[in-house]
Amino acid sequence: MTENSAAAVAQRRWPAWTVPLVGAAAAVAVWLVGAALGVELEARTGASTQSVSVVAVLVAALVVGLAGWGVRAVLGRLTKGGGEVAWLVLCGVVLLGSLVGAASGTTPGAVAVLMAEHVAVGLVVALGLRYGSGTAARTS
Repeated sequence: MTENSAAAVAQRRWPAWTVPLVGAAAAVAVWLVGAALGVELEARTGASTQSVSVVAVLVAALVVGLAGWGVRAVLGRLTKGGGEVAWLVLCGVVLLGSLVGAASGTTPGAVAVLMAEHVAVGLVVALGLRYGSGTAARTS
């Protein structure tokens, strides 16, 4: 790859609205792998346990992606330089908090799959909106 073509790839942008969709697809893919491996996805909610369905995973990932898109747009407008550092720090804090919830799986396999889902969505949202288009990224 030449220097010019590498720079062109680095400059490529995608619509920010695609990031929640990709995050949801990543979460569903992890769920499907867990289901194929026979992992019973259940999480403790207080004194009871709740099954984690593919629909719940899809909806949660879409909500997180859309909320992240909104927060990223606000940070981009309110901070000098687009707020990339603030965005990544915020994403890290939110991801760590979400992993505490993912640890509520009823089996080690469920915990592993739930954590993998959280990390997959977190990385897609954090990096996708950091380098995305619109108010989520600024070109020089």
